[in-house]
Amino acid sequence: MTVVIGFEGSANKIGIGIIKDGEVLSNPRRTYITPPGQGFMPSDTARHHRAVILTVLKEALEQAGLKPADIDCVAYTKGPGIGAPLVSVAPVARTVAQLWGKPLLGVNHCIGHIEMGRLITQGNNPTVLYVSGRNTQGGLVIAYSERRYRIFGETIDIAVGNCLDRFARVIKISNDPSPGYNIEQMAKKGTQYVELPYTVKGMDVSFSGILSHIEEASHKMLNSGQCAAEDLCFSLQETVFSMLVEITERAMAHCGSQEVLIVGGVGCNMRLQEMMGVMCKERGAKLFATDERFCIDNGAMIAQAGWEMFRAGQVTELEDSWITQRYRTDEVEVTWRD
Repeated sequence: MTVVIGFEGSANKIGIGIIKDGEVLSNPRRTYITPPGQGFMPSDTARHHRAVILTVLKEALEQAGLKPADIDCVAYTKGPGIGAPLVSVAPVARTVAQLWGKPLLGVNHCIGHIEMGRLITQGNNPTVLYVSGRNTQGGLVIAYSERRYRIFGETIDIAVGNCLDRFARVIKISNDPSPGYNIEQMAKKGTQYVELPYTVKGMDVSFSGILSHIEEASHKMLNSGQCAAEDLCFSLQETVFSMLVEITERAMAHCGSQEVLIVGGVGCNMRLQEMMGVMCKERGAKLFATDERFCIDNGAMIAQAGWEMFRAGQVTELEDSWITQRYRTDEVEVTWRD
């Protein structure tokens, strides 16, 4: 029996989860929410995380019914992510590991998403679409081969979630519970498709041009009555999700894969899952996805990746327990898979 506690705080969510041999014992989290039309400043986000992290830690232990002595390893998000939040969480994990006398493990955020998705869905060896909000790899097609999660395609500029969030700020959509969720709900009421730039370059995608175009055109179109805000939300989703489905299908063909796993915060968008499901059905493939409990940043995903790493004999020495805003998925040697 191995019990791992995981600390996640790479963006505007702070979560602490506990995993015991594939079972999620607890997974509380908090979200830093700003007013409509505003993003979140790294310094303010870090301040929020510092204010609540010990409360969340207490909740995680109480919900799991465990004491520090029951924990075998402490895992934390090493990167990628936003610097200030990462720096606010990592020292707490280091301190807890030293106070409790437990080994420490620095985890790649994306691999946390992948391993949590594999655990929950029981997918065998899927092609992975990682769609996150805020780190630079937030539109990523991945497949496992020879002890690495190999990247077949990625965003060459901003993350898909960042594109959606920034558009939400332009038209003053609420950030509660999240701008992406509120765009999804408005898109369901859209009836008119507005043509937007569609930018797929080989296996890579670009979202910055789409964002610039819709930022510039939205107020003019809305003020003139050419379309409604719901139509713009609908059009933006249809365009960026079509791009992601295209490169995922191409990666599946290259790998001969018959499974797709969607992970990351944007992955709980039901329209994205629906579009991917259509493609998978046409190919005779299976689609795996999780709900908001596990696709949105959470501590349990870091605990699960830490659990896999710890069982494979990995630990992070104290002098190596730094954080990094740039940490590619394919940099990590995946010693826990065949």
